[in-house]
Amino acid sequence: MIYLKCNGVLFSLWGKEFIHGKNLKGRECGKGIYQRKDGLYSARFVDRAGKRHEKYFQTVPEARNWIADAKYADTHAEVFVGTDITVDEWFDFWIENIVGDLAPNTLRNYRDRYKHNIRPAIGRIKLTDAKPMHCKKVFIEMDADYSGSTIRQAYITMGTMLKAAKMNDLISKHPMDGVRFTKPVRAANDIKFLTREEQRIFLETARRSHNYNQYALILETGLRTGELIGLTWDAVDFEKRTLTVNKTLEFRHGTKSWRAGPPKTPNSYRTIPLTDTAYGILREVWDSREERKSSPVLEQTLEYMDRRSGSMAKLVMRDLVFINWRTGEPAKNSSYDTHLYKLCDEAGIQRFCMHALRHTYATRAIESGMQPKVLQKLLGHASIKTTMDRYVHVTNDSMSKAVLQFEKVQQNQNGTVSAVQVPKTLEK
Repeated sequence: MIYLKCNGVLFSLWGKEFIHGKNLKGRECGKGIYQRKDGLYSARFVDRAGKRHEKYFQTVPEARNWIADAKYADTHAEVFVGTDITVDEWFDFWIENIVGDLAPNTLRNYRDRYKHNIRPAIGRIKLTDAKPMHCKKVFIEMDADYSGSTIRQAYITMGTMLKAAKMNDLISKHPMDGVRFTKPVRAANDIKFLTREEQRIFLETARRSHNYNQYALILETGLRTGELIGLTWDAVDFEKRTLTVNKTLEFRHGTKSWRAGPPKTPNSYRTIPLTDTAYGILREVWDSREERKSSPVLEQTLEYMDRRSGSMAKLVMRDLVFINWRTGEPAKNSSYDTHLYKLCDEAGIQRFCMHALRHTYATRAIESGMQPKVLQKLLGHASIKTTMDRYVHVTNDSMSKAVLQFEKVQQNQNGTVSAVQVPKTLEK
């Protein structure tokens, strides 16, 4: 069977139609169409390789249109949906042609979860045969060995992939309707962020390292790691004191190469006003840029798709703000994490990864009184719910201060005494 694509859907080549069929009242429906006992109309088509394809519709016109499209595809050497397509075949098409413009990390997560968890359970079955029980099996088999967050990734992957199949009329019903996983996902307050004291100790320790500026800048701007690595000087405006996020950079270990890309989502394009500390960090790096080591890797110019314009954009590696002092190349995400672990051990605090610095920035912002909607824009989130649920943490210190502030306002407005002071008239 030969498959090609058309309008985001998978088709197979060549075909001929069946003979005339009838509806339940004995009336002719047209070539290749007949009405089943359940009332649906079956439309059949046989390709030139002799393989039969069949789809069901609510009305005769829908069935006729489907067959007409198949004939047109056959005549013009275009494409025709194969109704015997497997889940494996659909995933391969979906990942390349429907969601292929998503962020590289998102695509990698999709591929990993499909390869390790979804494919072994349902990859070989026909897409039209996928049922809720097959989907549920994926989560049952993951439950013992995977965290709730990883199971959630598999849930999103399978749900998004099968929803696309339904939207393209390859299946009539979403096989994951009613399917849920039971293992809890890590609560928001379990996500690591630094207390004020931990932040102070960490920065004192990190100040003696070559990566201090990178860590300190994230704590002042909330950048994602890929945004930090891909930051170039043309995105920094010293006159306006702003930093623009319009691209990312990551090292692909599979191909041993660097890959530029757009920010995570369209909302991740943003311009961040610089604090005095952030401005000072960037000015210091700018003034010392000629002294840093330079690797041949920096001679590359990488292309990527700009989500806003739909056109190709470029990342000039030589213009990167941050370069590894030892190699003269950009520092890999994993290298930053490894270095952070060493600093944490030296500082005597619990280990954390790069993303915890972004969490810490968000927490400090809320503690300082920043409005959540403003923080949402600064972090580049599409939803305020993401900002509040996953990035903003209420510390014990901030709760104590909030209660004291509440008490002070209540006393001033109502003229009442503190609740801990018992009036003398009541002491008797």
